[in-house]
Order: sequence, then structure tokens, then C-alpha cells
Amino acid sequence: MHKVYEYLKNAGLFFLATVDGDQPKLRPLGLVIEEDGKVLFGVGDFKAVYRQLSANPKCEVVAMGQNGHWMRFTGVATFETDTKYAEAALNAMPDLRNIYNEQTGHKMMMFHLENAKAVDIAIMGEGESLL
Repeated sequence: MHKVYEYLKNAGLFFLATVDGDQPKLRPLGLVIEEDGKVLFGVGDFKAVYRQLSANPKCEVVAMGQNGHWMRFTGVATFETDTKYAEAALNAMPDLRNIYNEQTGHKMMMFHLENAKAVDIAIMGEGESLL
């Protein structure tokens, strides 16, 4: 999982794909942390992406590498119940505390991918597993 985390951190910006009914949805993300051997992402409990992942947890994260490669990280979103992960995420990106706090009532919902596959893919080549 550390290779996946490093890939995402180096990319800086990556995309999360979900579905809303029969419509694919894609959005940029930048928050990723590594804790307890897991690569974790955060989304707001008030956002459509949270509802989409709750209804259908199959998702995919795609990132462009600095070497012209790209990574496809696929799995089943599994939300964490331990608040230490949200706290670690907010420590990593303190500006998010303006959104996720007691005054707004918004919560950062952290998830990792179970049954995950991660592939580093060259533009003109075969993919190489990162897991």
C-alpha cells in the first residue's frame, strides 16, 4: 500500500470515480493519508460522493504519475469508524477544519479500499501491479 500512497502523494491531484444511479461521476481529490497500512481518503458526510459510495461502494481512483505513467486503484470503499483517521486527515490539511467542525456540523468520513488492485500503467505498455 505504501507504493500506492507515494504515487498519490506525488501526483498531488487525483480523481475518484463513483456512480450515481446509472451515471458515472468523477471528481478531483487531493486528500490522502497512510495510517495502519491503509491508504485513506476523506469525503464530507454532506456531499453527494458520500451518498454515492454508501449506496454503491465500488469505486476507482486514477492518478497521473510524473513519469507519464498513470495509476488505476480499484476496490470497495470501506468507511472507518475510528475518528483517529479523520483527525489525522485534518492534521494533514488543517484548512479543512474550516469546513469540518462542530459549528458547521460537517464530518469528514474516511475510507480505504478493500479487495483493492493498483496498477501502474505506461502510456504505451502493460500495467504493473503495485500491490
